[in-house]
Amino acid sequence: MGPLGVVSILYGVYILFKLYVSTMQAGFVAKAKRGEALLLLPGQFLKAGRYALQKERLTMVETLIEYLLFLFWMGAGLAWLDRLIDVEDPLVKSVLFVDAFLAINYLVMLPLQFYRKFVLDQAFGFNRSTIKLFLLDQLKIAILFLLFGSLVIYGISWVILSLPNWWLWGALFLFGVIVAINLLYPTLIAPLFHNFTTLENEELRGQIEELLRRSGFRSDGVFVIDSSRRDSRLNAYFAGLGRSKRVVLFDTLVQKLSSQELLAVLGHELGHFRHKDVIKHLLLIGLILFLLFALFAHLPDELYQAVGLEPGVPHGTIVFFLLLSPPLFFFLMPLVNLVSRSNEFAADRYAGRLVGRAPLRSALLKLVQENSHFPLAHPLYVFFYYSHPPIIDRLQALGFQEQGNIQEAMREELESDAHR
Repeated sequence: MGPLGVVSILYGVYILFKLYVSTMQAGFVAKAKRGEALLLLPGQFLKAGRYALQKERLTMVETLIEYLLFLFWMGAGLAWLDRLIDVEDPLVKSVLFVDAFLAINYLVMLPLQFYRKFVLDQAFGFNRSTIKLFLLDQLKIAILFLLFGSLVIYGISWVILSLPNWWLWGALFLFGVIVAINLLYPTLIAPLFHNFTTLENEELRGQIEELLRRSGFRSDGVFVIDSSRRDSRLNAYFAGLGRSKRVVLFDTLVQKLSSQELLAVLGHELGHFRHKDVIKHLLLIGLILFLLFALFAHLPDELYQAVGLEPGVPHGTIVFFLLLSPPLFFFLMPLVNLVSRSNEFAADRYAGRLVGRAPLRSALLKLVQENSHFPLAHPLYVFFYYSHPPIIDRLQALGFQEQGNIQEAMREELESDAHR
């Protein structure tokens, strides 16, 4: 059996295992949503379960299309695209070839993105975007990639053609690009999609500034984005490096949480800053990149020939990386997620010390309710996909010991909101 046969079998095993994990999750949720409600009132629990189930079914469709694309490219697609892009300059050809490859994949998957937002999310009350805004966002993404992604492809192609031990320098180059994106995203990229404003509540802004001082957080500050233009769900994130780092709160989060709950969420994000979690994550991803580049630098010539490419051409190497790295990442992600879940627990503990465990518990319960998050998942699904600990585990770590306490707390919170 040749290299192409081996790669095809391994990719098929990856697809089957991915579908198996999704099937286990779908069956688990289908059964659990009919059981006793947890963290949500019965009607909300059932709705969250239905949403989780339909999302997983859509994921299974995406996985099948991913496999069909793999068969197309490895069967005849790469050879067809190589003949279509008849350019002598290897660097220009590499950019055009990879851009076309990505564009075709993107256009094939775009209808599923549209379905997820305007059918699935719309049916469950999450989507607030319009078709015009959605298309405008996609256009911005395409322009950004054509401008900057093409430069990255050109750079990696030059490294492959020009340097000995190119995989080492290529990994360093791509790692540098990832670091640069983290530096630029909060201040240059994200504002292309969202409006950033400072908090209008002066009292809350003063409390936040004090919280930042106590944490030693020096940056652009804390910003609110207009996420409600696109989605009703609540979230916050910490992004950036150096002076570009900032805490970003969704406007939906500011609208739904009390001041103490908001400070608790902010305290959690500051915990990531204090523990240097962004840097740790970057280093871990960098290590994985080095391993993958070392692997793809030693692909046999027979694999190139089997798909109709000249051995060692840069566009072939890059496309093989894009095609074959998802299975490797899938089986490596449990390690990354294990580290990430540990970081989330540590950030919760930090927020508990900084603001208090009670407001953080209350904030997490509201996040479950507002985001219609189904609180149960199959253990295998958690192992492969959860970058955050299951919400029940986080709540118990913050002081809940019994299911009844969680359920009663949520019921009281919902009833209190109803009377306000």
